[in-house]
Amino acid sequence: MRYRKQVTVVVIAIAALLLATGCRDSRHIPMANGRPQITIMVGGLEKVIYLPAMLTKQLGYFDSNDIDVQLLGEQSGANAETALLTGDVQGVVGFYDHTIDLQAKEQCIQSVVQFSDVPGEVELVSKQDAGTIKSTADLRGKNLGVTSLGSSTDFLTQALTGQQGMTTKDYTRVKVGAGQTFIAGMNHNGIDAGMTTDPTVAQMVNSGEAEILVDMRTEAGTRAALGGLYPATSLYMNCATIDAHPDIVQKLAAAFVQTLKWIKTHTPEEIAAKMPSQYASAGKDLYIQSIRDSIGMFNGDGLMKAEGAQNVLNILGQYSRNVAPVKDRIDLSKTYTTKFVEEALRAPKQ
Repeated sequence: MRYRKQVTVVVIAIAALLLATGCRDSRHIPMANGRPQITIMVGGLEKVIYLPAMLTKQLGYFDSNDIDVQLLGEQSGANAETALLTGDVQGVVGFYDHTIDLQAKEQCIQSVVQFSDVPGEVELVSKQDAGTIKSTADLRGKNLGVTSLGSSTDFLTQALTGQQGMTTKDYTRVKVGAGQTFIAGMNHNGIDAGMTTDPTVAQMVNSGEAEILVDMRTEAGTRAALGGLYPATSLYMNCATIDAHPDIVQKLAAAFVQTLKWIKTHTPEEIAAKMPSQYASAGKDLYIQSIRDSIGMFNGDGLMKAEGAQNVLNILGQYSRNVAPVKDRIDLSKTYTTKFVEEALRAPKQ
């Protein structure tokens, strides 16, 4: 009996240690020199769809709002989501649909700034298959590239093919990431078609390596493909963090709203000039083109459109295995908030 008690004590101690080291308190935001130290994971720092994250840093808006922000890159939105849940980061710049998917898993995550009303994603077809794949109906039996299973590109791929009566049994989803890994997958017959963003889109189309099948960089293209808006790029955070630090969240919202306004009043050339030079590794002109082709996706004010949130739920309710069983119980009001952005918009013009 004594031995069992000792074992029990040891097990409890180990469990407590694992809990303490493996899952940080999401409400904790460290301070240094009187300023909050915030880490935000971005689902691909070099992607144009997430450009406002680095642009805000480059414009100095984090500093001017008295916050220190570290940006970390992660090509998979699903992995960024995990980092947020474990408390490794305080925020994620990624797709809004993760907030709905996580509520289905009884996790509370909210979008606090909504950068775009459309995905900014493009379904590309490899040059080898362009002659036979002319519409989404022709994707049956093909290898289709997504960043990762359970990612936003996965949901969107299922939505596009689902409108043609297909399920995931009718094609093969292939995890190819983004950027160079996506390009390699398409050029070496790993995938026949796949979903990606600029600057990869501009690079592959300009080189003749791929053609555009579906373009969701505009409102018109998104409505045609998905039957409505699909709010995508956002800053989302754990509800516990938002509730514990509304003042810090307000500063983040203010910084990003300033950037969204700045984007609307500057040219692609001016935007490209502010970004790190390595983002234009495929050439300055190509990078400017990629910004020009995608920059219209950003809404300019950071506000969520209710009809867009509802359409995201409609799509996930059909194609997300997590959301579908509980779609009628999803409370959209808990997946986003506009109060911080509304306050930022009321602030005196700077």
